Amino acid sequence: MVASPHAEVKPARLILGLIACLGLIFTLVTLLFGFISIPANSVGVKTRFGAYHNVVNPGLSYAIPYIDEVHIVPTQRLLKLEFGFSTPNSTNAYQGDTEPEETETMITGDLNTALVPWVVQYRITDPKTYLFGAREPEKTLRDLSESVMREVIGDRTVDEVLTIGRHDIESSTLKRLADLSSQYDLGIQIQQVQLATVRPPPAVQAAFNEVNQAQQEKQTAINQAWAVYNDAVPNARGQAKEREKQAEAYAFRRINEAKGEAQKFSLLLAEYRKAPEVTRRRLYLEAMQAILPNLQRKIIVDDSLKNILQTLPLLPADESKASQ
Repeated sequence: MVASPHAEVKPARLILGLIACLGLIFTLVTLLFGFISIPANSVGVKTRFGAYHNVVNPGLSYAIPYIDEVHIVPTQRLLKLEFGFSTPNSTNAYQGDTEPEETETMITGDLNTALVPWVVQYRITDPKTYLFGAREPEKTLRDLSESVMREVIGDRTVDEVLTIGRHDIESSTLKRLADLSSQYDLGIQIQQVQLATVRPPPAVQAAFNEVNQAQQEKQTAINQAWAVYNDAVPNARGQAKEREKQAEAYAFRRINEAKGEAQKFSLLLAEYRKAPEVTRRRLYLEAMQAILPNLQRKIIVDDSLKNILQTLPLLPADESKASQ
């Protein structure tokens, strides 16, 4: 019995139709899953067949499945790297320090040891350079930060590291790290380098505490001395100024008195030349008028009286006792 050719063609068409339907469904599903949402604080870097294609702004975007790939880059977030400690549940895989004790232990320029934890804050400014400029930019930034910090700490004494040199260390590290980030094409801008609690190792903590206490006592004594100085010196200057003014006033008064006496003498001399006898008698009377009121008891004896017994009256008892 010979089979009909139409009977063989029909199953083949069914199979082809089924394959076409499955391919269409697969294509539609794939196209639907090609949409991607980019957060507001990020941008998307689209690659096509593994090569850079363009930068996609925040919002809903589409990438051809199996052909395009969108990398989310948080350009508007302030990211940070921690050294010498680690914050739990951090979202950045490179943020925490896996070996904090080894990282924070540093040798200063005077061959002392200090524990120096710090934080580096940065932003991603060029997403294309960030993805394709250097391999693992965060790890590269971690290595650069540790290298620069050890270099800066190695140029300073332990007293500068623990006390007065914090700002200078942060500024120097920030400048050096920013230059290296640009040189290595990381696509990253360094915002801030901030030292945490810098402290000496536990073995010498007690000795450092004693030194700090002695320095504080020294500073307290200096401040007290300055307080006494600021109180005594202005007072002495004020007293000196007051005495200077008194001396100037005394000199001014004496000069004016001398000028007045000289002017008075000149006037008297002119009057004396006009009438010598009258002027001499007037001067005598004025002198007696000034002298006699100061005498408590006055006895006037006339020498012209003769042959008369001159007797002095006795003083009363109370006046006699007062005179004694």
